[in-house]
Amino acid sequence: MRSDTIKTGAARAPHRSLLRACGLTENDFGKPFIAIVSSHVDIIPGHVHLNQVNEILKREIIKAGGVPFIFNTIGVCDGVAMGHAGMKYSLASRELIADSVETMLTAHQFDGMICVPNCDKIVPGMLMAAVRCNVPTIFVSGGPMEAGTDPKTGDKLDLISCFSAAAANQAGSLADDDLKRIEENCCPTCGSCSGMFTANSMNCLCEAIGMALPCNGTMLATSATRKRLYGKAARRIVDIVRDLTQAEIEGKKSPRVRPRDIITNESIDNAMILDMAMGGSSNTVLHLLAIASEAGLNYSMKRFNELSDKTPNICKVSPSCKYHVEDVHNSGGIFTILGEIRRGCPNLLNERATTISGKTLGSLITTWDARSPKVSKEALTFYAVTAGGKRTPRGMSQPQTVKTVADLKLSFDPFDCIRTTSKAYSATGGLAILYGNLAPNGSVVKSAGVLPEMMVHTGPAVVFESEPEAYDGIVNGKVKAGDVVIVRYEGPRGGPGMQEMLGPTTAIKGVKLDNSVALITDGRFSGGTAGASIGHVSPEAADGGTIGLVQNGDVVEIDIPNRRLDVKVSESELEARREKQKQFEPRIKTGYLARYAKLASSADTGAVLR
Repeated sequence: MRSDTIKTGAARAPHRSLLRACGLTENDFGKPFIAIVSSHVDIIPGHVHLNQVNEILKREIIKAGGVPFIFNTIGVCDGVAMGHAGMKYSLASRELIADSVETMLTAHQFDGMICVPNCDKIVPGMLMAAVRCNVPTIFVSGGPMEAGTDPKTGDKLDLISCFSAAAANQAGSLADDDLKRIEENCCPTCGSCSGMFTANSMNCLCEAIGMALPCNGTMLATSATRKRLYGKAARRIVDIVRDLTQAEIEGKKSPRVRPRDIITNESIDNAMILDMAMGGSSNTVLHLLAIASEAGLNYSMKRFNELSDKTPNICKVSPSCKYHVEDVHNSGGIFTILGEIRRGCPNLLNERATTISGKTLGSLITTWDARSPKVSKEALTFYAVTAGGKRTPRGMSQPQTVKTVADLKLSFDPFDCIRTTSKAYSATGGLAILYGNLAPNGSVVKSAGVLPEMMVHTGPAVVFESEPEAYDGIVNGKVKAGDVVIVRYEGPRGGPGMQEMLGPTTAIKGVKLDNSVALITDGRFSGGTAGASIGHVSPEAADGGTIGLVQNGDVVEIDIPNRRLDVKVSESELEARREKQKQFEPRIKTGYLARYAKLASSADTGAVLR
């Protein structure tokens, strides 16, 4: 075992003495050492309950014959960090998380790892560490938040409801009492915010990429059934380490269960096919590129358009639709989405891709697709989770009230929530990569969230030099119907840290311009963003990109179906402007963000540190 490095032989007596001080006994030194890499943070609703998860995993690992050790990473709540200097640290925290996990795994020579993330940059940060260290790893998220309910209207609410309401209130179109009511009811429980935002997108992608067990991304944080999921994960990681150890002892070929065996070009394709099918967050592009880079894979952003052209968008979730993640779960979860893709688009998925379960992706689809004739009883039981409808920060507090998904009394049609390919929202995927003279190296749009009338749009540019300036300009009437908002110097180097633009995009919706105004940025968007919002423009303004040369009034052309993004200014004029442009001066000159800005790569390569 890898942990023998710190626990075997006379030279390791001092090491064992320190481990004994932690509570280990003689019997423990022959067992696998399993790291429980948690991200419990009291200020993030998706993470406030993770200590409960840690303790369940700890007990289950002991029962399975392993020795568990818990350590925590940092975590940034994008919602709390939004709209001020804190957002600059969100993407940058991904690298800190990857580095800290690498440090702990290597310093203490763990045999295996269970990662317990939930929100935003924490999932990809841990995935990056997993492929970097290549220690057997399984992911178990904390689960999604229940959707809220407006007590006055009965409408479902989530965090984006509150961001939009705040912008409407500032613009004078929503009363203070209405804003207060939405604020108090939009985020009722622990868990990652209830729409298909970045956190839930990444937790769902963990299932398709093969690093998590079925239901990881969609089963509610409040569901007591999650305890069974955690028990399965704990037993599985101990079994994997034992199998690898036994193969080493017997001189046999090791099972292919390490992260670099699972995360391949083929499995990343599977993850992106899922993302295209369910209209996930545009941030997944950034993170999958970074994970591929850590795994040493040659994976280009151009591949996403190739997959999008073949993948129908069959599921929409808030902010692009009325449905929430709990509805997707009751409709059959991620493997039912993949099942519909398999039925409607044969051979698109790489079904032979291995997963941490020890089964191929195709085998899991057969037994976990709720519409499969061979679906397992366990799957139908797991999908029968219901919301408690009560405010609580405690996870796993809602008991299961029915035995199987067939017993659920749903208020919606699950075949509308997860559609067949013949009834898809669109024949192509929910994300698109746009190129043109405004984005020579590419840009990203969540096309599933774009209104039909905004798929092709031409308008004059209204330029802002930062995210806060853009938000203030929008709510104070500087942007008119037909305009194209440009927000620049918010890329990985320019921001620094590539801020999310949830404030400006929800402001556009709040002032009722979402059907006539587009927003383009070298920053990025929250998974909660909808509308004609185009981000990750590369090269960024701070690297001399064309977006830094755009002037107020320049005509910008957006053509999402044809994957184009252009500013109608001649090359000679752009060159003349470039010659007059002042050299970019970093906004932050000390601390972590100053170092990050010097090392961060472009968004089209995942904004990784070089």
